Amino acid sequence: MQNLNKAQYYCFLALIFWVPIPLGSNRPWAWALIEIVAFSLLALHLFLAVKNNENIWKRLAAYKPLLITFLIVQCWLLIQTIPLPDSLLYSLSPHLSEIYSFFPDGFHTLSLDPSETNVSLFKGLSYLSLMVLSILFITTEHRLKQLLLVMIFSGTFQAVYGSLQAMSGDSLSWIVEVKNTTTATGGFIYKNHFANFLLLSLSIGIGYLVASLSSDKYASNRQKLRNIVSALIQGKAVIRIALAIMVIGLVMSRSRMGNAAFFTAMSITGIFAFFYFKHRSKGLTFLLISLFVIDTFILGTWFGLDKVKNRIQQTNFTQETRDEVNVYGLELIKKFPLTGTGAGSFYTVFPMVQGNDIPLFYDHAHNDYLQFAIEFGLPATLLLGFIVLWSLWQTVYTMRHRRNNLMKGTAFGCMMAIIGMLIHISVDFNLQAPANAVYFVLILTLAWQSRYLLQHKKKNKA
Repeated sequence: MQNLNKAQYYCFLALIFWVPIPLGSNRPWAWALIEIVAFSLLALHLFLAVKNNENIWKRLAAYKPLLITFLIVQCWLLIQTIPLPDSLLYSLSPHLSEIYSFFPDGFHTLSLDPSETNVSLFKGLSYLSLMVLSILFITTEHRLKQLLLVMIFSGTFQAVYGSLQAMSGDSLSWIVEVKNTTTATGGFIYKNHFANFLLLSLSIGIGYLVASLSSDKYASNRQKLRNIVSALIQGKAVIRIALAIMVIGLVMSRSRMGNAAFFTAMSITGIFAFFYFKHRSKGLTFLLISLFVIDTFILGTWFGLDKVKNRIQQTNFTQETRDEVNVYGLELIKKFPLTGTGAGSFYTVFPMVQGNDIPLFYDHAHNDYLQFAIEFGLPATLLLGFIVLWSLWQTVYTMRHRRNNLMKGTAFGCMMAIIGMLIHISVDFNLQAPANAVYFVLILTLAWQSRYLLQHKKKNKA
């Protein structure tokens, strides 16, 4: 039985490493694989737990706000796909009467694209399953380190693959034969999804390094120096090299906001940790300075940070149409503020309001805040925003109050990832890529685990 549990756990880790490889899992067969594995692992784990009379609900109790919120949102997506009487439908969303007036009276759905909403529902349920699996599987410091390392090396693999492929000069990518350019995209097609994925992996990697810094409050100057050297060189060189490789990949993505979000998030989190980290090590200051100096000025100079700067400077908002998409998208929110148009329906409903000044076809809003509000409605979007901010607060609490270095380092990485994501999705649709969504959902879960994991042992000893 124990071997079966380990096998499930390693399948879980393998899935986490796998999800970015096939085009960010942004193909039906790829996200279907995530769903099948996630549902199967959770069903098998729950079956074995019931068979062994394990109290699963007690282990999930501390995470109820997180899990219930995501469950409520999935229930809402289900409601969006259920045919409702026209009288109820119009009272919930009066503007639907104009749309459904062309169809016979009867029953219709809140979603204007119910098939795509069903797809989003199953994706969401798989993300919720991975949340639960993370809580049930990650029960020790050793397993927490393993999960963090898998996320770090997944990002490193993507960075190596993306950078080498961009420098190869080949016309087609190596793993999945799509058009290749000198811009790094890794296993993704869209460079900003690739950059966002590296942002998340880098954040976790920096958090892992922060966790390796031991407190030197009562140490001698010689011991403090040893602690810094040990954290940055001895035994941690592989992680530090992995971070450097991911920075190279991030810079070579030429993603303006991806790079800006990463360095902004690192700055904000670093400043917070400097003032509020409980039993802060002086090695933390040295680590953060090294990240800025080495990664920004040396690696960036060698691998194209100047090109990112040029892209930012050459940005012409008169040629960009994303701001017009935002303006027209607000019209959809005004028309469907409560119910939304249905998860996954943006590309279906946007032509309803698209003006002639936007000649391009937009299948996403290039602003996840806007797209969620359009598709899910304002109440569900605000609920999701609330739980993300609550998760951010969990990292604040952990960094200020917990003594465990691994938990504080995990919280550091999660805080940085959440801040970076909140910045990046203001101009892109990163949460629409399943690989990025999976990693962000895991990071939200880890934010809660950084506060509650192993807390019961501390109480039992008291």
